[in-house]
Amino acid sequence: MPEILLKIEDLHVAVGEKEILKGVDLTVHRGEIHALMGPNGSGKSTLSNAIMGHPNYTITSGKVWYKGEDITEMPTDEKARKGVFLAFQYPVAIPGVTVTNFLRAVTKARRGLEGPAKEFRAELAGAMQALAMDPLFAKRYVNDGFSGGEKKRCEMLQMAMLKPELAILDETDSGLDIDALKVVCDGINRIFTPDMSMLIITHYQRMLNYVKPHFVHVFVAGRIVESGGSELVAILESEGYDRFIKKSLAAH
Repeated sequence: MPEILLKIEDLHVAVGEKEILKGVDLTVHRGEIHALMGPNGSGKSTLSNAIMGHPNYTITSGKVWYKGEDITEMPTDEKARKGVFLAFQYPVAIPGVTVTNFLRAVTKARRGLEGPAKEFRAELAGAMQALAMDPLFAKRYVNDGFSGGEKKRCEMLQMAMLKPELAILDETDSGLDIDALKVVCDGINRIFTPDMSMLIITHYQRMLNYVKPHFVHVFVAGRIVESGGSELVAILESEGYDRFIKKSLAAH
């Protein structure tokens, strides 16, 4: 049996006085891709932020385990150094910091690289080539003036360089046209290896046409209400979320 990389136990999360997550349980083994699908406002992004330790999200009860270690209260930067990566729905700009300098700093923090700058530049050039990125991209300021597609490709470049063991992709398909989505998904497939796991959070089927999940979870009103294989994606696409929303209301 593959190692359990992520285990979430009865997780309850609040923003201010409002409870958003109402008892989430999820187990992700190494080498698995899990998709979390649900309507707007169901709490999907809250889950990703809570896992990473965003200060605006308070875990009121439950646990988050990573490789058998309780990381529920662990600082965000420590989680990142241990190999947990979050690709944001809305990546922020960092004016004045080039993509190269940013990646040099975060790669050193994550992987402890102290080698010559020449070796780093060669690795970065290889990663950019694999992602079909213009070499001049590395000289631009992080996400400053980037299009939606460029921001998401920059996130994929970060993932390629950081080599996380657990990657959480929070609505990476948001704001992408068809061509940009194909490019980003191709990058995800290139980066994914059997040694890592992914949790893909999305509203729609289209991303999952290119990145095939092993497991799909339907998320409604702060809970996972149904889990299954990739066949759930087709059901959601044809029927929508109404049946699952009714199921959630009936159960609670």
